[in-house]
Amino acid sequence: MRVAFVGKGGSGKTTLSALFSLHLARSGAPVVAIDGDINQHLAHTLGLGENEPFSAPPLSARTGEIKDYLRGTNARIVSRDAMVKTTPPGRGSRLLRLLGADELHATHIQNVGGVPLMVTGAFGESDLGVACYHSKLGAVEMYLNHLVDGPGEYVVVDMTAGADAFASGLFTRFDMTCLVVEPTRKSVSVYRQYRDHAAEFGIQVAVVGNKVTGEDDLLFLKEHVGDDLLVHFEQSAHVRGQEQGRHQGELELLNRQALDLLREAVDARPKDWVAFQQHAVDFHLRNAAAWANEALGQDLTAQIDPDFEHGPAALATRA
Repeated sequence: MRVAFVGKGGSGKTTLSALFSLHLARSGAPVVAIDGDINQHLAHTLGLGENEPFSAPPLSARTGEIKDYLRGTNARIVSRDAMVKTTPPGRGSRLLRLLGADELHATHIQNVGGVPLMVTGAFGESDLGVACYHSKLGAVEMYLNHLVDGPGEYVVVDMTAGADAFASGLFTRFDMTCLVVEPTRKSVSVYRQYRDHAAEFGIQVAVVGNKVTGEDDLLFLKEHVGDDLLVHFEQSAHVRGQEQGRHQGELELLNRQALDLLREAVDARPKDWVAFQQHAVDFHLRNAAAWANEALGQDLTAQIDPDFEHGPAALATRA
């Protein structure tokens, strides 16, 4: 199952991405965490020391090689340059299993705090004025497009802050989108933006309340979020201690229970491979019409394989 944590800056989405990834990994579940935020802090939140390097190359540094690997022998994709981030897989494409023995996982994963982590890469000075951060997220979208994850397997993505997460089709690549909402009017305003954007594409968001300090905060969230509120986390002395470089014991009981409830909700979400592939095709058609056909001088709609069936069936066919 693919889980994204989104929300306004400072809401705690990186912290909750880390807590949930650690919770899954410590249970023995196969999990990959991906730092897709413009501020690359997930590795340190998972436990990487301030002076320790993240040595695995970022996904955005090897986008060309990733394209070559994933397109495999797919005759509909004539070159790496012809493959854009929304190009859906087809017959001949290389599909991925979570933590499989493949080039992409072997190259880009580093274990941090017991969690296999991949990063998109920081947005540097050389990018200013010539690129947007969504170009770095393209490799994440391609990875998720070609991944066949099974029951009890998890991908946890810390997404960029704000409604920018809806600036590409990446938000359709998740089974559950967890919108982290603080008990404040500004955070609720971001929630409404997300809810409305997601509703246009039939995507359901699950609200995860955070930094709740008492009954008044919880009532505020229930009043403004209603049935979308899935679970809430209380203000955590453990988390604050970690942020200050202190060991503050284990995570509070109520917050551990919230992680359990969140996992139960993720596991209960049905996996719909047909809808997943249809969203991929729809966004590829949008991209082709909006800019890609003109930019590349070819009709990218021809990359869509009408006979390709994504999911376990595609793996069985390949085997």
